[in-house]
Formats: sequence, structure tokens, C-alpha cells
Amino acid sequence: MMMMMSNKPSFKKTNSFPLKTQQAPNSQDQSTSYWRSPHHHHHRIEFPTSPEVPEQGDQIFHAAHPQHPISQTYLPDLFTCASCKEFGSGLRFTCTDCDYQLHDFCALAPPALKRHGIHPLHKLIFFHKPGGILKSRCDICDKPTKGSVFKCTICSFQMHPCCGMLSTEIFNISLHPHTLRLLPMPGQSSNGDPAGLACGECNRRRPGRVYRCTICDYYLHAVCAKNMVNGLRANGFKGIEKASMIGTAAKVASQVVKEFIGGLIEGLGEGVGQVLIQSAARGSS
Repeated sequence: MMMMMSNKPSFKKTNSFPLKTQQAPNSQDQSTSYWRSPHHHHHRIEFPTSPEVPEQGDQIFHAAHPQHPISQTYLPDLFTCASCKEFGSGLRFTCTDCDYQLHDFCALAPPALKRHGIHPLHKLIFFHKPGGILKSRCDICDKPTKGSVFKCTICSFQMHPCCGMLSTEIFNISLHPHTLRLLPMPGQSSNGDPAGLACGECNRRRPGRVYRCTICDYYLHAVCAKNMVNGLRANGFKGIEKASMIGTAAKVASQVVKEFIGGLIEGLGEGVGQVLIQSAARGSS
């Protein structure tokens, strides 16, 4: 999937799914937050049978971007991953020759995941494109799958690479002092529909998997939990999805107006249409 420009061993196997929540390199918060295992090194991620993560600055050639090498870096700005098409911030792999950027977990995603804690019965295969004609959604966060995904070849289960970094339990995080456990999918428990539970992070009710505190009555959406994986929360980005939806609606409305004016001009004739355009231009100025 990639070639490292290094003499280090190429592969490292693990049975855990750890990830330290992202922090800026100069952050004063030295507390450690883990998603699975405490045996974890600074700025490193691990998927089962994934290539060893290079130190920051080491270059790799990725199969999806073979023309230039990409290197791991930390930038606090918002970006869209070229692989999964989702937002991210902080740690990433970037190309110095063009604007190509990848989440670190997308750049280092293995060809397959075996016995993932959230979907342990079947192997999950990494696909660079979601495929299919109909629009599909992630079975963890319920957001659309627009790019790379992990898919089960036996059933219809699929999840974003970022959601693949989540586990059935998360603990020692800044949001909540107790261990959080992933609730069963709707219809598999007596807890009711998780979509009706208010999240302690966003205070909303929405579809998708939900974590519940093992001690108190605290709930956390999986989609909110993944914002600690992709660096959005650590770098102060909130409400990105809502802003994106508003932006999309604005683009659609703008296109409708343009098409309406274009049709009006065509119907009225070139002379009258030119007057309308000039008047609109004066009004906007």
C-alpha cells in the first residue's frame, strides 16, 4: 500500500486499537488519554498488521498518490482528507509538491482488519472508494461514506477509517472521568433507540452509535467521540458538520438563482437581459 523511505522494519503487528487524543506539540496538558491500550507511544497509531508509523518528517510513497512522497506533520488548520473525504486537523500526511493531505490513520490503514472489537465476527476490507450506486452511511457515526471505508464482505457493515480507530470502550478522556462503553445497535438491546439519547458533548439527539458511562447517566455520540481521533476537538473546531450543511444549502440556493436569472434573460431577450445584469451589478456594488 505504501513504501517507506527508511531502513526501519516495514511491519509491526498488534491486537489493539490504541490512539492518543491529539494535542499540539507544545501543549501544556501532559495527561494521557487512550482509546484501548496504555501501551502506546507519542504520536503513533496502530491498526492490526499495519506498517510501522514513521517519525514526524519521514517520507513515504502512498499507493493513492504515487507521484510525490508524503510526510507526517502537525498543522492546526482544518483540512479535508483526500482518502475518506472527511475533515481533520492536527496530525496528517502532506505532500510538499501539491495540496494532497491524508489523515494519519487513512495513510497507514491496513488492507484488512481482523476481529475488530466493534465488528468481531467478520474481516473488514479497506476500500479506497465506497462503491455502489446508492448513497451509503457509516454504521458507527451514521455520516455518509464519500471516500475510503472498511467494509465487510459478508454482511453490509461498513465504517469510516476514523471510526475504525474507535473501540467498544473508551476511557481516561478529558470529556468524562469514567469508562464509556459502546451501546448495542438499535434493536439488539432493551435500552431503546440510541438516537433518542442526548449526548453530553453536543447536547443533541441524532442517529448513530452511542457510548454510555458504566457508572453514571452520561452518553456520548460516536460521531462526537471521533472528533477526538481526527484532531478537530483538540484544535478548537466545533460545529463543522452543521456549517458544511449550511454551506451546501447556500450553494444549491445560489445555483437555483443563477439558473432562474439565466432563463429569465433568455426569455426576455438579450437587450432587456443586459439591463437586468447591469442593474444587479450596481446593486451589489
